[in-house]
Amino acid sequence: MFNNTYPNHFFPKMPMYPMMPGVPTPSSAMPDYPQDTEPETPITVPPNFEIVPPPPVQDDINYTQGFLTTKIGQYVKIEFLIGTNLFIDREGKLLDVGISYVVIQEPETDNELMCDIYSIKFVEIFN
Repeated sequence: MFNNTYPNHFFPKMPMYPMMPGVPTPSSAMPDYPQDTEPETPITVPPNFEIVPPPPVQDDINYTQGFLTTKIGQYVKIEFLIGTNLFIDREGKLLDVGISYVVIQEPETDNELMCDIYSIKFVEIFN
């Protein structure tokens, strides 16, 4: 009853489709390929060109980090949102800007204060 021996990798000796009179089998319509290889497709290689990477976040003034980097050395007042409704502000001289932080120097104590950049809501820059 099972005459079709279409390759089956899970049960190699077991046919996949029963042979029925008058019904074409899938193996008759499919081309014969060697069992463990696939037909080769041509690989197209794009022309050799160099893609210039975009500037890092710290250098691109379209990002907060890049904009604040241009203001290093100036006196700033930064407002932070803590939780959902608590604002805290800190002020001082802007010393450094990283990817996820800013560093300001407090005027009263000359201490350096590292702040989370992702909780910043407003930055006032004094001239």
